[in-house]
Amino acid sequence: MTDTENDTPLPLIAHLTELRDRLLRAILAVLLVFIVLFPFANDIYAFVSEPLRELLPENASMIATDVASPFLTPFKLTLFTALFVAIPYVLFQIWSFIAPGMYSQEKRFALPVLASSVLLFYCGAAFAYFVVFPLIFAFFTSVGPEDVAIMTDINRYLDFVLKLFFAFGLAFEIPIAALIAIWAGITTPEDLGRKRPYIIVGCFVFGMLLTPPDVISQALLAIPMWLLFEAGVIAGRLLIKRKTES
Repeated sequence: MTDTENDTPLPLIAHLTELRDRLLRAILAVLLVFIVLFPFANDIYAFVSEPLRELLPENASMIATDVASPFLTPFKLTLFTALFVAIPYVLFQIWSFIAPGMYSQEKRFALPVLASSVLLFYCGAAFAYFVVFPLIFAFFTSVGPEDVAIMTDINRYLDFVLKLFFAFGLAFEIPIAALIAIWAGITTPEDLGRKRPYIIVGCFVFGMLLTPPDVISQALLAIPMWLLFEAGVIAGRLLIKRKTES
């Protein structure tokens, strides 16, 4: 890495020292958010489990099959929540480390992309919670045999929803990935358009791998991925047009 203002390389030890400081700041931010949120760990779990609990039959409840689950499960969720909340600051530390080695034109492109990627990840997680969870849990709780009591383990439920949060957050990054590929010259909007049938199949394969084995959740992931791909292609065309005009 070099200082772009005078093109003089900085000592390796200076890079390592700055990297250490940035990582420590990021970790400290996550820990501080975790400390603030931990007193509300049970409330956070209640919020995350609400889409399932409100669909459970009367007098039914979630259960804990492990002795330590009533403590460890909310603890784990709070830690993930702290990371989720602190992501903008963590990415800011990463950006502050790599930005001095970038040219001004690269910075003008990278900074909005970084901010958009954070926003899209949050949108993906919100889509999973407010749209996907109610639909798939309503499906799961309605198709079982009548004589089977629904009592979901709290730890298994957490693993399930964290997987979906990650899957939908990652899926919503598709426009950013397409835009970066177009900006870097790896592909073009026209080339992506010609590969649309393969992209659509890939979306459904991706949805099959990252969601539970039911058609509803797979479609709820694959269809937004396809639409987001189209949004990325449109944004890429606007980017190429802007480059041409400038």
